[in-house]
Amino acid sequence: MSAPSTKGDFALNRRLLGVAGLAAVIGGVASLGAAALLDLIRFFTNVFFFQKASIAYTSPADNTLGPWVIVVPVIGGLIVGLMARYGSDRIRGHGIPEAIEAILFGKSRMSAKVAVLKPLSSGIVIGSGGPFGAEGPVIMTGAAIGSLIAQYIHLTAAERKALLVAGATAGMTAVFGTPVAAVLLAVELLLFELRPRSLLPVAVACTVAGFIRPLLMSSSGPLFPLETAAPGLLALASCVVAGLLCGALSALLSASLYKVEDLFGALPFHWSWWPAIGGLAVGIGGYFEPRALGVGYDVIGDLLHGHLALEVALGLLIVKAVIWVIALASGTSGGILAPLLMMGAGLGVMLAPVLPGADPLLWPLVCMSATLAGVMRAPLTATIFAFELTRDPNALLALIATSAISYGFTVLTMRRSILTEKIARRGYHIYREYGVDPLERVFIEDVMTRDVQTIDAALPVSVALARYFGPDQAHRAFPVVRDAAVVGTVDRATLAAAAEDGLRRTVGDLFVAAQPVVALPDDTCRMVASRLALHRLERMPVVADEQSMRLVGLVARSDLVKPRLGHIEEEETLERLRRAPWHTGDRDV
Repeated sequence: MSAPSTKGDFALNRRLLGVAGLAAVIGGVASLGAAALLDLIRFFTNVFFFQKASIAYTSPADNTLGPWVIVVPVIGGLIVGLMARYGSDRIRGHGIPEAIEAILFGKSRMSAKVAVLKPLSSGIVIGSGGPFGAEGPVIMTGAAIGSLIAQYIHLTAAERKALLVAGATAGMTAVFGTPVAAVLLAVELLLFELRPRSLLPVAVACTVAGFIRPLLMSSSGPLFPLETAAPGLLALASCVVAGLLCGALSALLSASLYKVEDLFGALPFHWSWWPAIGGLAVGIGGYFEPRALGVGYDVIGDLLHGHLALEVALGLLIVKAVIWVIALASGTSGGILAPLLMMGAGLGVMLAPVLPGADPLLWPLVCMSATLAGVMRAPLTATIFAFELTRDPNALLALIATSAISYGFTVLTMRRSILTEKIARRGYHIYREYGVDPLERVFIEDVMTRDVQTIDAALPVSVALARYFGPDQAHRAFPVVRDAAVVGTVDRATLAAAAEDGLRRTVGDLFVAAQPVVALPDDTCRMVASRLALHRLERMPVVADEQSMRLVGLVARSDLVKPRLGHIEEEETLERLRRAPWHTGDRDV
């Protein structure tokens, strides 16, 4: 029996504990940042709509400004447009695409300017009636906090990414009290991997934020507590209908957003004026439907509990959708989660009278989740987010079904989501699928060439150059061996340079002090592919062990294609391994 492999399920990194400790600190700081942002929103709401300096909660829907309410979002948009122009244009948008771009294309570096200006601009926009949520700015602010702390410490870009995402998700946890959904958001949208080095810091940060939240927020319970009756079997068919309609709404919102953004792009003046134009649309919509202004958590609660009539919900859905699309397309600052929750819940209120098989209060909840799943392409996040917001266990099956159907609808009908389309317009492509690398599953001994042509270390340089790199050259590089042990790898350029100096040297003399770069038979193909890329090699000797350095094979870059070919066959080859048992000639085996 062979000795057990020393390899484990995960790559071992002893720095993980230190990074997780930093994540705990970042979780606490990001929670404070989230609380400060909510205070800013309440402060500016009171200033803009009630002309008083206070951080007490008030709804912009209760204002008594009359037609002057149209002007308020214009003023907020004008201020934020100038802040973006003369401060940092990174504060534009709803935050999550900017965080993704920093992670994938900016080595997870974010500036201190963004950490200050993003919450300030979002507080002004939302406080002046902008139809946005606090979560996007909170995610961006938390991400900036995590990135800034990581930049002052010697860390890799991968570790910095983990801390950036830890800060982002901790902020979300502090606002909504949804730590599990925040971790899933990291997995589905931000990390682009599922590895202990990133998952553990994120989980630690969200846990810390969850424990701190009751100290910072007025309530420690669920944001929208709800209890519905257990649905019957007929509800499954209703979930399909609701999921398809939510998927269609998601696709419509996403397509409309970028159509309107293109219209803004065609305007003949600087983009810093666009938020004021978006604010005008918000003001007009808010004049006719005041409950569409601001974050609207109270309105979401009313929709979920059936406190709004069908006609009111329909009007709110239409106005909220229109002003949200226009305002977000104008490049202002604000989050998308709360508006999507409100629009989804509004659709659910409209569907509740006609969908059978369940408590009518179930449909605003599941449509809220399904709309979020369709727009963000994150069904697990949406499902658990809705569950944690309400703590309604009877709704869980319906949440899963409806969110999955909405997600599937948008995957089949849209190339990109509302998050990735914005990044694509900046010239980047994001591929959101990931799985186990086939190179990680195959060992070098399974793909290497065992019959290897070598160069003897005692051979003179000039003889080796003529014999192995002449007109009949078979390979671009050859292993150099002394008594069957590898001492290095040599190519034409190396030998030609050595021959020019006129010294009478052997090939082995070129490797007196050099440590050869080699592979071991039980190295994975992924490990060796990284080694080839790092050393800019095309071929690498394979040795039995690092003590004897006895040559047992050779691996080339072309050999690393073999596992990928097997993976492609698994993905694309249609098979029927067995025929029906009643088919003539079949036997039990």
